[in-house]
Amino acid sequence: MKNFTLFCLLLFVSNLSAAETPFKRGFNMAGWFQTSSAQQIQLTHFTKEDFRKLKEMGVDHLRLPVPLHDMTLNDENYTVDPLLFFFLDQVVDWCEDLGLYIIIDNHSFDVNVSTSYSDLKVLTRTWKQVADHFKDRSQLVCYEILNEPHGIADILWNTMQQVAIDSIRSVDTTHTIVIGPAGWNSYNNLSQMLDYNDNNLIYTFHFYEPFLYTHQGASWTDPPLTIAGVPYPYDAARMPDLPSQLVGTWYSGSYNSYSFQGTRQYLAQQLDIAAAYGNLKNVALWCGEFGAYIPNSTTEDRARWLKDMRELLEERDMAWAMWEFDGGFGVFEQGGNNMIDYDLNVPVIEALAFNAPEQSEFQQKPDSSSFIIYDDYINSGLVENSNIAGGTINYYSTENPKEGQYCLRFADAAQYGNISLQFRPIRNLEELVANNYRLDLWLNCSDPSVKLDIRFIDSKTGETGDHPWRIRYTLDNTKASFNGTWQHLLIPLKNFTEQGSWDNEQWFNPIGAYDWQQVQLFQIVAEEKSMSGMEIFFDQIRITDPLTHLDDQNTTNSYSFHLSANYPNPFNPETVIRYQIGSTSAPTVMVSLKVYDVLGREVKSVIQKEQAPGNYSVTFNATDLSSGVYYYTLTAGSFKQSHKMLLMR
Repeated sequence: MKNFTLFCLLLFVSNLSAAETPFKRGFNMAGWFQTSSAQQIQLTHFTKEDFRKLKEMGVDHLRLPVPLHDMTLNDENYTVDPLLFFFLDQVVDWCEDLGLYIIIDNHSFDVNVSTSYSDLKVLTRTWKQVADHFKDRSQLVCYEILNEPHGIADILWNTMQQVAIDSIRSVDTTHTIVIGPAGWNSYNNLSQMLDYNDNNLIYTFHFYEPFLYTHQGASWTDPPLTIAGVPYPYDAARMPDLPSQLVGTWYSGSYNSYSFQGTRQYLAQQLDIAAAYGNLKNVALWCGEFGAYIPNSTTEDRARWLKDMRELLEERDMAWAMWEFDGGFGVFEQGGNNMIDYDLNVPVIEALAFNAPEQSEFQQKPDSSSFIIYDDYINSGLVENSNIAGGTINYYSTENPKEGQYCLRFADAAQYGNISLQFRPIRNLEELVANNYRLDLWLNCSDPSVKLDIRFIDSKTGETGDHPWRIRYTLDNTKASFNGTWQHLLIPLKNFTEQGSWDNEQWFNPIGAYDWQQVQLFQIVAEEKSMSGMEIFFDQIRITDPLTHLDDQNTTNSYSFHLSANYPNPFNPETVIRYQIGSTSAPTVMVSLKVYDVLGREVKSVIQKEQAPGNYSVTFNATDLSSGVYYYTLTAGSFKQSHKMLLMR
């Protein structure tokens, strides 16, 4: 009788109409901003062009996981690092230009650490700053309070969530807020949520049912889900045996129940629980995460599961964002380069009813010209996967960069700690080596005991006897003056020497097999010893041709015109503006640096004088100005460039 009553209730409320979300289909851009600090974010991992292609595919919103609690300056006020806002502003700019909704998801989440009431202070203070920063942006920006609160009582989490809502509303009364239940944002916990005191909310839940299918091969579960080949839908003839190490664990019940859980009907029944809540409360529902892990499942099974999920969600008028765009749950073919025009898993894209752009086979061509590795940002076409080994890597250090706004700081790493940048796709540098191209970089170090390897690693082909071979250049105080000034190094690629390979927990001595046609990694490594107590700065890391710098002495004095973004931004009351005056036929040029308000009225003249070519910085003090957006413009001869900055009182 109890089950019949519940069935009748679900049937009744399923015929009611719930509120709707302003967006329908999207992706989680996971892994992008999910770093331990703002200094680790690789902004160029995605580009505005990627967003444009997603829009053309039929995507109307993106969820951006950001561990906000890790993005603070570690002070008592939990001040959000201005660098995070600098990056977020660019992402929001892209979305607003393209008409994409962007959900800023507070992904301060550790599967092994329960949500606690002690998190309330950082939760509310970070959100108040974020909301204050974006309050004047378009309604395409939404705020998601916290990803998957868990290990906390529903009533306590509900109370915390209302306090967080109130904190946002104290500065921003217009933007939509996304809220979710405890229990890992489970649809089963929706019914435990409060009637929140706000009329501009979207209710989110996550869905990974049946877990035995969606997480097969996952190493982070407890215990790891080592099973492989679980089919969807259930097929007795294809069902693998339960691994012996999982017998007697909680997976046994899931395995024994899979004959009815691994079906479209089961998915529908579970989604009806969420739909019933949405209809009963007349609230907008959004499935903010769903997906199936790739490694141990076939494309055909994943496509069937995703198609069923997409159809069932849309039948219930629920918006959705798949976890994830690229990564272990993503939409790319395994072993590819995750390029939208070449590597999309078309059956998966079609299962989601997106418009898959025509795929073509990527043809690798030898590099024939110079390219950038690091220049204020890690260049696009590189994926950062460093191992700092207890040290720090700051890709956006403002400590006296050689050029531009930032330089790269590498410090305190244990032995074998490394900066590691993966070429995607792999690069063929054979012609560049033959034509005497060089690794061209600037470095600054004041410790003569520092010793590092700079190296390239080729790809492992799978052929017998092949390994990921290394070729290196050892950098120490015999190669540059470690005297606390910027030093320019031009290292011919021919001068790199083979080192060997570490593969499958075994060392292989060099055999002359390094392949410049298959370069997959660029690394800076504390190979020789620990860097404890040591630091070194790098800037303008490039591969350049032998004619770029005919005279190294001249290169140190050769400048171009450039105006950097101010830092910090937002600021209060001071910020540093850096600029570079280019080399001209005249010894000096008239330089003007002025600040304007949003109406174009000049509010301050910061610089007005003749200056010689070189790098400059000036501290702008806005003590006498009110909060708001300002623009600063550098004029030098025919050169003119402007940037936006935000004064926050």
